[in-house]
Parts: sequence; C-alpha cells; structure tokens
Amino acid sequence: MLFSIQSIKELIESEPAKSTVAKNKIYKQRGTFYLDHGQTPILCETVDADASVEQVLSAFQKAPAVAVLEKNGVVSGSITAPQLMECLYAAYQHLQAFYQTVIQTTDASVTVIDREKRVRTWTKGAERIFSLTEAEVLGQPITQFFEPNKLEILHMLYEGKRINSHFHQPRADLFVLINSNPVLYNNRIIGAVVSETDVTNQVMLNDKLFTMSTEVHRLEQEVAKYKHSTDPFQAIKGNSASLQQTVQLAKKVCSVKSTVLILGESGVGKEVFAKAIHEASESPDAPFISINCGAIPASLFESELFGYERGAFSGADHKGKKGKIELAKGGTLFLDEAGEMPLDMQVKLLRVLQERTYYRVGGEKECKADFRLLAATNQDLPALIKKGEFREDLYYRLNVVSLHIPPLRERKEDIVELMHHFLNEFSVRYQRPIQQLSPEVMQALFQHDWPGNIRELRNVMERLVVFATDGVIKKEYLPFYESTHLQEQVADRTEEIDETILPLQYEMERHEKKVLERALRLSNGNKLECAEKLGITRATLYNRLKRLGMN
Repeated sequence: MLFSIQSIKELIESEPAKSTVAKNKIYKQRGTFYLDHGQTPILCETVDADASVEQVLSAFQKAPAVAVLEKNGVVSGSITAPQLMECLYAAYQHLQAFYQTVIQTTDASVTVIDREKRVRTWTKGAERIFSLTEAEVLGQPITQFFEPNKLEILHMLYEGKRINSHFHQPRADLFVLINSNPVLYNNRIIGAVVSETDVTNQVMLNDKLFTMSTEVHRLEQEVAKYKHSTDPFQAIKGNSASLQQTVQLAKKVCSVKSTVLILGESGVGKEVFAKAIHEASESPDAPFISINCGAIPASLFESELFGYERGAFSGADHKGKKGKIELAKGGTLFLDEAGEMPLDMQVKLLRVLQERTYYRVGGEKECKADFRLLAATNQDLPALIKKGEFREDLYYRLNVVSLHIPPLRERKEDIVELMHHFLNEFSVRYQRPIQQLSPEVMQALFQHDWPGNIRELRNVMERLVVFATDGVIKKEYLPFYESTHLQEQVADRTEEIDETILPLQYEMERHEKKVLERALRLSNGNKLECAEKLGITRATLYNRLKRLGMN
C-alpha cells in the first residue's frame, strides 16, 4: 500500500492514519452525514470504499470532510482535508524510507536524473565504478562529469528509448552493460534511470584470452616446422580402435572444406582434433581463430563475431575492430561450446553460412566471408532443439560431417600411452625424473571412470609428478586414492558390512560422488546443465568435483 495507494479505504486504515482518523465520529441527520465537531458539525461528502485518492480530492471541493461508505451503506470511516494531507505526507515519508533503504542496500550502480539532467540518485555502486562520490554529484547536472555524447541516459530522457543489457564504454578504461528506462508521469518524461554492471574485467580477459590463444597457435605452428613428422594427427595420442576410427574419418574431411561438427564429452580433446583438421587442410600461414560461445556475454557476441565500425556505439574504438570472421579469412573459424550460442546469434550465423556475406556492427558495407567452419560441443543438440534452445536449421548446417570422440572410459587401453606422454611432459617441465610407477597406481588409473576424460588424466599426471619429489609415484598421491582405498576395504568385508561402522565423512562423500556421477551422466557431461538440475552454482559443482577427485 505504501508504494501504490489504491483506494481511500486503504489510506484511512493505514498505519500513518490510525492516530488521527480513528478519532472521527460520524452521524447521519435527514439523509446527510456530518462529522461531530463540537457545537458546529462538519458536512461530509460520501464516497465509495474503493474510491481513489483522486476521486476523494474531487469530493473535498464539495465538502470539508469525506465519509467512506461500504456497499451496504454502512460508514467505515471518514477523513478531513487536513487529515488527508497529514496521511499522504506520512505515506510519502514511508515511501522515501523504503526507497532510501533499497538504494543503500543495492551493490549495483544506479543513477537517476530529472528533466533538467540533475542527478537525483547516485548509489555506492556508481561511486565505485565512476570514482565520484554522492556528495560531488548529487543535485549537479550529470553533463558536468561526463561527455554528453557518451551518456546513454540522455537518450532515455530525450527520446524515451528503453534499453536492456546494452554494451557501453563511458570511458576509455571502462566497459559496462546498461539497463535504462525513462521516468513517465502523465505520459510525459520527467527523468531517466540507468543501472550499470561493470564488465571491464570480462572484456579485458576476453581480449587477453584471444591474444594468447592466437600466440599459442602461432608457436605451435612454428614448432611444427621443426618436427620430422608432417602428420598433424600425431598430436592425438591413443591407439584404440574407436579413437583411430575417428582419426581416419577426420583425415578424410581434410581434403574438402565441409563444415565439421565435433562431438564429445568435456575434456576429450575436441579442440585438438579441430587444430589437426585445420593444419592438415590449410596452408601453414592460414589463421586458426577460436571463439568460445559459452565464455562471451550475449551482449558482446555480435561485435566479437562480426566486428564493428568506428562510431558503431558510444565509446567504441574510433578505429573500429575486426571480428573473428574477418580474422579467420582464408583459414578456419572454430566455434567451441557451440551449443551455448545465444539464439539471436544463431540466426545471424546461419545467414553468414548461407550467403557467405555479413555486415560489421554499425556498418553498411557488405563483407565477404571466406573461412572454413569447425564447431564443437559436449551437449545433445537434438535435445536442445526440442527445448527450443538451438535452431534446427543451423544444426543441419553445422552437421555436414560429424565426428564423435569417444570418452576415455570407453578406450582405457589409451591410458598407458597418454599417461607416459604427460609424465614425460611434466617431468621435463619440473625437472623431476620419474624412476618408479607402482602396479597399484596403474591398477587405480585403470579402475577410475575418468569423468573429466583426458583433461582430468593430464591434471592427475601433473599432480603425481609434483608430489613425487624422490622420483617415486605412490598410490596415495592419487586424488581419488582415499575413496578407492576405502572401497577396497569395504569389498574385503562384505559379510561384515552391516555391522561395520565406517567414517561418516567417507559415507557422505561416497553417496555424494554417486549423485554427481549420475547427474553428470544424465547431463552428458555438461557441467552447467548438471549444476542447474542439482540446484547449485557451477562454481559449487566444480569445487565438489575437485574435492572428490572427479576433475
């Protein structure tokens, strides 16, 4: 009620009105209502209980007091003009108290300006992002602190335009996502509100990630020049029949420029296959441009993929920026985690694949798209299509040739080769020769299910080398040793299990591990989907997987 007074009855029954309105006494004489006021009664105009405050104000033009009638004609209360003013002012103060508490509680950057562009609200979040205190800004025109052409909030004030998750660069060193709305009163704009989320770190990290990925691939190509072998697929370790069948199929697509969809669980080496196909298909100087569809915010995806012209949006680089499609010209564009691509971008990518042309953001010149597309995902795309989260037409465009990389648990014969490869890599890196690997360690490695596949195996091998300071790898160095050790104890005492009390922590971890293994299996290894189904955050899921040795 404090935020929206619907009727006069709500007002006179509210907390601010109880101390004054309750004292009023009404009587009826010859069909007319009067308020008892000593020797001189006060005439009352009557209104219905659901009458609005505006209707009551009109009634006060006919009489100095108003009586509120229920549907059965019974008087439920009354109010005089001074009492109404007092109640409305008290309601306003209550509203202000709630408003100020909300503003002081939120961590977001929220700015409110009036019609004259003066700042009326400036939160702690705004102080943190823009390094301007509330005392400096409040009551001052916002144009004193920022260039008018870089103030998105002025568009709300002048044009009434609403925006949601709009990418903006108010300063050279600051990137934000904006939500904004005009403040309307009687269909007239009287101000504007904007909230901003600082994404500077995400933008900087994304640029650094791309730069580092490009440099890593360049170095890989340089190193490849000095290798005796010219087969890029030698980087794929393993001789199992299922893996070699996938490798042979991948080699067949290297002679053509068809789109390839690489499927497999997280950690099986989808990007390794993509790079091998690229190196076997393209010239040594052809670019390999990778873009992680799950790591880039949806609002930044279009400019990252297509690039933008100078002045495409306020705060944009005055030189413009090349997109990943342009950088991949004459080479390969690799879409990693393609199942997490925003739906609106799926439509635009489909057009590029069909027309082989595109436009930069804010550009009018049609650009030619000249690249070979490789895509990878650990998700079930047909299932996403049924949920309406992935376009069927784009799926068929991507799925010209599909490669399914089998998980490590289905080709455990490859563990030996991979294990020795990683042991050699880390023993050289850390200058720690490995002299002994016990049969118990080998047995434990073969018994493990490897939900994280090759990535998990690589991490385990690094851990073993780090712990083996004397060059001897022991079973207790394994991250999943404790649970394996206790499981063996339980297996040896199956007849006594009902009478044996095992540590509570072990019992809880064993049950938790089963729950996580089942959830990961049903989610096809997709950790984001798994976390959502379990009702926990992805960070919590990663922490628990790490603690249980399920990386």
